[in-house]
Amino acid sequence: MGNHSMTKFDLLIETHQGLKRQGPGSPEMTLRALSFISHLDEHSRIADLGCGTGGQTMLLAQNTAGFITGVDLIPDFIDVFQDQVKELHLENRVTGMVGSAEDLPFEKDELDLIWSEGMIDGIGFEKGLTYWSRFLKKGGYVALTCPAWLTDEYPPAVKKFWEDAGSSLDAIGNHISIMQKIGYRLVAAFTLPDVCWTENYFLPRAEAEKNLLKKYAGNPIVSDYVKEDQYETDLYAKYHQSYGYAAGARPLRRPPRQQGR
Repeated sequence: MGNHSMTKFDLLIETHQGLKRQGPGSPEMTLRALSFISHLDEHSRIADLGCGTGGQTMLLAQNTAGFITGVDLIPDFIDVFQDQVKELHLENRVTGMVGSAEDLPFEKDELDLIWSEGMIDGIGFEKGLTYWSRFLKKGGYVALTCPAWLTDEYPPAVKKFWEDAGSSLDAIGNHISIMQKIGYRLVAAFTLPDVCWTENYFLPRAEAEKNLLKKYAGNPIVSDYVKEDQYETDLYAKYHQSYGYAAGARPLRRPPRQQGR
């Protein structure tokens, strides 16, 4: 990647492709969410949307018996994903593919479980759940994490940060109302502890970015990119009681209203 042609998106990929996680979370929280999901067996079909390099996907594969497809927009992440599949000898049950969570290749009523950690806010909570529902079998589950307000106080700096990033925060109660309107029933919901952000994501990301600063010393694009990420870290340190990631497991109760069709 030449210094003159690099973009912040290039830097995001280079930073994250070597990390175990591409966002907040932990193996413990993945397994906690999985514990609320029943009726999975060796015939189950599972999709992990926004799978990244597949850390949580491999954990799902080691704790379920079904077939899993990981989907991510970034080819470099899928390359790492496929390497992990081979290392863990999961080729017969797990595969990764480059694709969009807004244009999925699955058949109607094909999936028993859609898993998605930290990605749905990028396409919109209601839009994503409505679209994904067509691929779920009756009684199939969606398990996801998404950013949410945890209190009634909405710090303006936090609100602006997420809006500038093309995302938005909403109250957990509003999320529940939206998914019920679509046709889902809440089985469980919980918030991710601070360690999922700090030690599991921000810390390893900062270490990777130290290497970026050395590799591209004096490059203003790199410096700006790292400063923006550090601002996110500082913002969370200051306001972590106000917002975070909420996790939930939701089975599809009835066919949803199809919008825009």
